[in-house]
Amino acid sequence: MLGLDTADLKKAEKGINKNYLPLMLRYQQVRQLSERLCQPLASEDYVIQTVPDVSPPKWHLAHTSWFFEQFILIPNLKGYSPFHPMYGYLFNSYYESAGQFWPRFQRGLLSRPTVAEIYEYRQHIDENMASLAIQMEAKEEWETLITPLIELGVNHEQQHQELLLADLKHIFATNPLRPAYQKLARSDLKEGAEIKGLDWCKFKGGLFFIGHVGKDFAYDNEGPSHQVYLQPFRLARRLITNGEYLAFMEAGGYQEPRYWLSDGWSFARQQNWQAPLYWEQQHENWWYMTLNGMRPVWKEAPVCHLSYYEADAYARWVGYRLPTEAEWEMAAQTLPCQGNFLDSGMLQPLPASIIAGDTLDQVFGDVWEWTGSPYIPYPGYQPLSGAMSEYNGKFMCNQMILRGGSCLSTRDHLRASYRNFFPPHSRWQFTGLRLATDA
Repeated sequence: MLGLDTADLKKAEKGINKNYLPLMLRYQQVRQLSERLCQPLASEDYVIQTVPDVSPPKWHLAHTSWFFEQFILIPNLKGYSPFHPMYGYLFNSYYESAGQFWPRFQRGLLSRPTVAEIYEYRQHIDENMASLAIQMEAKEEWETLITPLIELGVNHEQQHQELLLADLKHIFATNPLRPAYQKLARSDLKEGAEIKGLDWCKFKGGLFFIGHVGKDFAYDNEGPSHQVYLQPFRLARRLITNGEYLAFMEAGGYQEPRYWLSDGWSFARQQNWQAPLYWEQQHENWWYMTLNGMRPVWKEAPVCHLSYYEADAYARWVGYRLPTEAEWEMAAQTLPCQGNFLDSGMLQPLPASIIAGDTLDQVFGDVWEWTGSPYIPYPGYQPLSGAMSEYNGKFMCNQMILRGGSCLSTRDHLRASYRNFFPPHSRWQFTGLRLATDA
């Protein structure tokens, strides 16, 4: 079930220009990872949609294949016909320019196509992508059109790998059996690890450049690079922990409107929020659902599954604020992209390391960090042309920026300029917070 395997690609290598072979190998690796992430699933798991934000696992597998088919194979592979005439309707997500699409909130109503048919679809796409690499190997289109689209498609699939796991957590958490996606990757992880107090790193003010620079892949919303002026500020060295957030809960944080934005207070009342998503109180102790099943809340680990409203309310409660995205990026620009990612296999946030000095910790990985910045275009922003203009630009309204990636992100998918975004009430993603203050 792993799509185009190594033997298949070896056969195609003879006809692929060596300049493009690394990109096709990366394509293969990412496609195979999507399917490996689904190996623990039973057939019944592939079809469930618990809320509109959650998509069934088989939809993720099909949609990422449709992306390559719709935007790369159909326009560029001579003689190619769509695998199925209805798949474009079923697995288009929101691309109006690509035609009508099945409603998002009804994706869980589709028992057909079957899981096996979806894997056949993926195999078909992979084989034809290899054929395209051979057919186009000597043409300029690789550099001007095909290569950027494949890079975008690969990064798009990496985004869906993270969404797939977050969606599975919600699916399993909704089930009273509380099934585990996997066993705990390490048995030596226990509560009681030493966590230092909330130290601060100070940053000078002035003019700084933010936004992506260079020829490496980046999404259109990461540019153009531009100058921003920052007042001196401080960032907390580490993320806020479950134990620290529990203190906010015990102090009545969810009952005190003065810490909350008006819209957030309304959401909290309507949804009866009393704790982060997936937390449950059993007798006098708090437990939460993880991809390893139900476990006692790990007080030293970063708090996770907070909405922007909850993160902002906590920051107000302790007398600080959330960083702006410009502050976050300026602080992260010179740091290596290292941390607790999907690559570690842990699939849950881990406590901060015990390090000395003024270095920020947990900048990348563990949890996406809410910032106080709305998702708006950078000065001079121009979306991609054609259907790809719908990838990012049309969502620049009613969303807040998150930075840094999570324990479900792939390390090579991230960078300091990466801009993630969600509506401020969203909680099902692996989202937490770092505090900031004026210096």
